[in-house]
Amino acid sequence: MHYPSDAKIEWKCRRLQARETLQGLFGDRWQDVARFNRIDRRHAYPGVSLKIPDSLDAIAGFTPMPQAFPSAEAEARFILVDLSEQVLGAYEFGRLVFSLPITTGEPGNETPSGEFRITAAHPQHRSSLYFIEDTDIPYPMNFALRFHITPSGVAFWIHGRDLPGAPVSHGCIGLSDEAMQKRYYGYPKDPVLEDAKTLFLWVLGSVPGEKKLLEVKEGPRVLIVGRAPATSPPGP
Repeated sequence: MHYPSDAKIEWKCRRLQARETLQGLFGDRWQDVARFNRIDRRHAYPGVSLKIPDSLDAIAGFTPMPQAFPSAEAEARFILVDLSEQVLGAYEFGRLVFSLPITTGEPGNETPSGEFRITAAHPQHRSSLYFIEDTDIPYPMNFALRFHITPSGVAFWIHGRDLPGAPVSHGCIGLSDEAMQKRYYGYPKDPVLEDAKTLFLWVLGSVPGEKKLLEVKEGPRVLIVGRAPATSPPGP
């Protein structure tokens, strides 16, 4: 994968070898490398090629998102999604407070661009169309935030899932949810990345006790810009 911000960091491509893991190679800096590659641990397996910076310090706190977004200075919460970078930024009164790697729509199922708004939330949403591989279990979309409904009734959400390091969704915006991956895929054994929950809490303030769809009044504005890079995911 290549992103516009790659030019700001000196890096080399490295193919993971047998028994190599992000944690084994990079210790407590593995999260920096994972986020730089927009990938999670379940997809960092032998044979996958990753971008490894010449200096890990160069990607400490790295984000391609602008630190300030002047047109959102009057908004307490604002979400900027850059499809070309595969990164989401959360802003408070025009200032970036955190950014998160994402996966967006694959070719033929592109994530819509433009201006939207969070209108609903569901802490344990499930897909009505897609299933966990080789099962009849509806795909979990935990910590889901709805931002768009088409005239034909197709809903688009920001929600938890796995991050394979490429745009592979059916149009939704996916954030890491390692707890879900452990439950349904058995890995990682020690879930750490929970970006979907982080954004959900930032938008709502808490996780509702009732696990049902909640209407969100005057939710954060969502601006989706750019164009997702056309590529294939790194392996199955």
